[in-house]
Amino acid sequence: MPKKKVKATKLSVGLPFDLGHLDFEPDETQQRAAWELYVELTTRIAVQSLGADEGLMREALSSLYDIFGATREILREAGPAVAQGPNSFGPVAIEVLNKGLRPFMTKWHPLLMVHEAKRPSDVSARDHERAWEHAAEFRKALAKVQEQMLIYAEALGQIAGVIEE
Repeated sequence: MPKKKVKATKLSVGLPFDLGHLDFEPDETQQRAAWELYVELTTRIAVQSLGADEGLMREALSSLYDIFGATREILREAGPAVAQGPNSFGPVAIEVLNKGLRPFMTKWHPLLMVHEAKRPSDVSARDHERAWEHAAEFRKALAKVQEQMLIYAEALGQIAGVIEE
């Protein structure tokens, strides 16, 4: 069965983390890469709300960290065609990692590690996390990152052609 040609259209998508807008005409390579990253994001805690009594903070951090590896792999496989100038998919994906996720991760990962190291053997990881003095602050910051990652996921969906503007 022959491949269906993807019709490129001009897009203007809003970007997260105060990165502005991306105005461009995605080609098939960029649409495919955007789709792959869209799937990664929409199936992770990155865009799924986490209630006060749900999940573990460590699992949320690990899931967000995995986005770095997934993004790198997708960009490597897509090749330089996704990085033709600042108004293309590749540079935006890198900016989201470096200016959006990295500051959150570099703040919260070490703080949570210090707290985890103090867990008594008779206390569950869940109970220990919930007793952390920074738990509420972490969850509030996580919710803000998730809001921004949802904006990113929607932009990726538009680039991929699976979400209408």
